[in-house]
Amino acid sequence: MKFIRNIHSYFAMTSLSMVLSGFAFNTQAQEKTIPASPTASSSLNMRIDGSLTKTTNSPAKKMNKVQDVDAIVAVVNDEIITRLELMQRIASVEARMQKQGANLPAKADLQKQVLERMLLERAQLQLAKENGIQVDDVMLDRAIKGIAEQNKMSLQEFRNQLEREGMSFAHFREEIREEIVMQRLREREVDNKVQVTDAEVDHYLAAERDAQGQEEFNLAQILIHIPENASPQQITASRARAENVLQQLKSGAAFEKLAASYSDAKDALTGGEIGWRGADRLPQLFIDAIANLRPGEISGLLKSANGFHIVKFIAKRQASVLKASDAVITQTHARHILIKVNQIVSPAEARRKLLEIKERLDNKAAKFEDLAKSFSNDGSASKGGDLGWLYPGDTVPEFERAMNALQPGQISAPVESPFGMHLIEVIERKTDAVSPERQRLAARLAIRERKIEVALEEWLQQLRDRAYVEYRSEDK
Repeated sequence: MKFIRNIHSYFAMTSLSMVLSGFAFNTQAQEKTIPASPTASSSLNMRIDGSLTKTTNSPAKKMNKVQDVDAIVAVVNDEIITRLELMQRIASVEARMQKQGANLPAKADLQKQVLERMLLERAQLQLAKENGIQVDDVMLDRAIKGIAEQNKMSLQEFRNQLEREGMSFAHFREEIREEIVMQRLREREVDNKVQVTDAEVDHYLAAERDAQGQEEFNLAQILIHIPENASPQQITASRARAENVLQQLKSGAAFEKLAASYSDAKDALTGGEIGWRGADRLPQLFIDAIANLRPGEISGLLKSANGFHIVKFIAKRQASVLKASDAVITQTHARHILIKVNQIVSPAEARRKLLEIKERLDNKAAKFEDLAKSFSNDGSASKGGDLGWLYPGDTVPEFERAMNALQPGQISAPVESPFGMHLIEVIERKTDAVSPERQRLAARLAIRERKIEVALEEWLQQLRDRAYVEYRSEDK
């Protein structure tokens, strides 16, 4: 939707970095795998020849009435995806690609890519449900309010704009709920298992000191996925598919269109473009492949544990690196009074109470530290609300935005955050070099982010490979 400036940035700031576009995978021969889930296996029997036949308790059988009205295009574990759902998603993807000026693949190829994303989303939501991961209405309302604020709108303005662009607010709410559920699942299954060692931090900082003047590369890729525990026949089939794509490229076909048509990578529908990255953020396989290429040229067939890759060398540039050791940042010394919102204290009541406190402060009838000790619900109350020196990112986005807008000595109006309602006072600011401790923390976070990116891709591939999928022909 054109008016939403940056939904992704909101989720990133609230530790809910979304993979809204999903992930595409190979569609061949999945319907001939033994179901991974107990529910799916209860609906299928194995024939003597190794193929599968449905019995009367098939989940799809239970959906005959639905099928009469809206055809079933796929079954993933024990749930269906209907043709209507698929067509609605395709229309959304086509609209986005057209706005971006991207080459649309053939209808059948686009349908395959979009369906694969829907299958993976459904598999994630099923796993989240099995693990009891839920998002209540309070958290959902807070997330949607944050999205509206990112677009500089009130919640009502945001809702009105959604409806003007043809999307119901109820549908949008449920989409965001599902995105948060999937992110919570990923945090549990991937993020929380990623560890960064002190040796990795040392190596990162040493490399950073030598990074000035190094090159960055803009690459694109087409990935033909090899399923987990693939048979020799599956590997041969994947190789043949990849060689066919390579031959089309050599014959002059557009890389971006073939990526959107064939690639099993998450960036398929954006032409396979990976984006600008330094050599340390690219697989060595890719670095070696482009060593003798010029911008615009493509590699031969490359094989990794994930499958077969074809890489396009788009461009390179000198890296513009600001070393952490040379960086200076602005720190803010602030204090606050927090009134928590709960079943007893409503947001309106908390705001009213803080306005009364602010009036006393404006009239010099009391000192900030004394009122913080008397009324604040935060652990800093005993210190007069003093939060000490804050670095960028030390507080939640709502608090930080309000704090950054204040001059030293100025007190904010009531500010709402996930913790409640705040009055914020900026005491002073200073610009200082980043401490060694902060440098190490920043390095650790950067390394962790890179490792999560790789681990998430592997986990999504495994989840898709293990899901039972049955494709249905539309003419059935």
